[in-house]
Amino acid sequence: MSQAPTKAPKREVFNSRNYFILAAIGSAVGLGNIWRFPYVAFSEGGGAFMVPYLVALLSAGIPLLFFDYAIGHRYRGSAPLAMRRLGGWTEVLGWWQVLVCFVIAIYYAAIVAWAAMYTWFSLSKAWGDDPNTFLFGDFLEVAETPGIGFDFVPQVFIPMIVVWVVTLVIVALGVNKGLAFANLIFMPLLLVMFLILVGQSLFLPGAMEGLNALFTPDWSKLGEVSVWAAAYGQIFFSLSVGFGIMITYSSYLKRRTDLTGSGLVVGFANSSFELLAGIGVFAALGFMAQAAGVGVNEVAGAGIGLAFVAFPTIISQAPLGSLMGVAFFGSLVVAGLTSLMSIMEVVIAGVRDKMGISKPLSVAIVGLPMAIISLVLLSTTTGLYFLDITDEFVNKFGILAGAFASIIIVAWIARKLPTLKRHLDRFSSFPAGIFWMIMVGAIVPIILGVILYNHTVERIQEPYEGYPVALLGVLGWGMAGSLVVGAIVLTLLPWRRPELVEFDEEHNEHEIAARAEGVTQ
Repeated sequence: MSQAPTKAPKREVFNSRNYFILAAIGSAVGLGNIWRFPYVAFSEGGGAFMVPYLVALLSAGIPLLFFDYAIGHRYRGSAPLAMRRLGGWTEVLGWWQVLVCFVIAIYYAAIVAWAAMYTWFSLSKAWGDDPNTFLFGDFLEVAETPGIGFDFVPQVFIPMIVVWVVTLVIVALGVNKGLAFANLIFMPLLLVMFLILVGQSLFLPGAMEGLNALFTPDWSKLGEVSVWAAAYGQIFFSLSVGFGIMITYSSYLKRRTDLTGSGLVVGFANSSFELLAGIGVFAALGFMAQAAGVGVNEVAGAGIGLAFVAFPTIISQAPLGSLMGVAFFGSLVVAGLTSLMSIMEVVIAGVRDKMGISKPLSVAIVGLPMAIISLVLLSTTTGLYFLDITDEFVNKFGILAGAFASIIIVAWIARKLPTLKRHLDRFSSFPAGIFWMIMVGAIVPIILGVILYNHTVERIQEPYEGYPVALLGVLGWGMAGSLVVGAIVLTLLPWRRPELVEFDEEHNEHEIAARAEGVTQ
């Protein structure tokens, strides 16, 4: 007698598609939307940058969202489990994505903690007349020599504890009581705070000069390969594709869920918020430039400098500056928390599936050690160096290389694109079609390959930010390389519940076809 396929234990499921969409948008809308996109757009052609940006969104960002959704929804598992079910040995790709999230979470929590403190500092404008000295000297107490040290900074250590406690409690509560409920509160709150920020910025003197600087098109830029690479790079980093988040989230969806429709909502919501961030940030920078009597290009920047140096300067000079500060840094806190929760969910889900344990126990086993590592490395006088180097290498070489390898292996070696396309077509308001297969199987890997090659050559030719080569070797290249080694080791470890990985492709195909009858949610 033939034996019926073994069914995996029941997974958590989002109570509704709207909860999933909120969680996915919460993951995609993060710090990079607020402090990276505006400067990238400004420096890469202004209004003209919108052309390659939209092309990148439609040809790579949304197709990759569909790619992750199809894998997670069809194979019903965390990144390692879904990849294992897809092709056995491809489990290593899932663990690669888990380890990328592991490293990012360790330093991401620090930035959220900084933003939380600056929300409080905004009330009294604690940075005084010199926000730069206050940030690097008084607040972070950055060591003069780059390296790794263990001189703790209390004003960073304490808020980091709070950030980790909030994050781990939310993740431990589960998909609906934790992630969905938190995003149901955080996302409307984020929108309200950012609308306050944008509204206030638009009425500042010089705001129009800032917007003109951002949106005036430089059409000659469209002929530069670097501009197109920047557009695709921004899309890859901002949509949370390629490092396990969307695979994990989509595995919690009900069977009859509109996958492509959900992907479009998430993709365009993320881009809309980036555009809103650009308007708010550059209106404020226009005010700052006018007050200083300089051009907008002289005050525009990205990353930590924009958030924790330029904006405090604006807050000190602007009418109702404290309100602007609370709105801006509060937005960073909320956007950072929703992204950090999704990053942690990838790690927790992977370990939970592999070990066959409950979510609260997996949070205790993995989350608490991660919090301790984060506190030890990031709440010190050398924490900024660790953050800067690790973010540069893990983001660019961990995420990009992982996404590139995943597409090549899934599309060309495992040859699963036709299967994933059929899955998308069955559970969507409109079919993915051949266009999607061409984009994911041919166009996206070429683009990713070019961007990855350029980043690699750039980092080999010139040490990043002039840091010592030895330090870059450990925290940069060494950290990126350890992701691959660690992924292989984790793949070789046995599954505590072998029945969890059993997956009958043919049986699942028939089951999906039967359940696909009727109207999607």
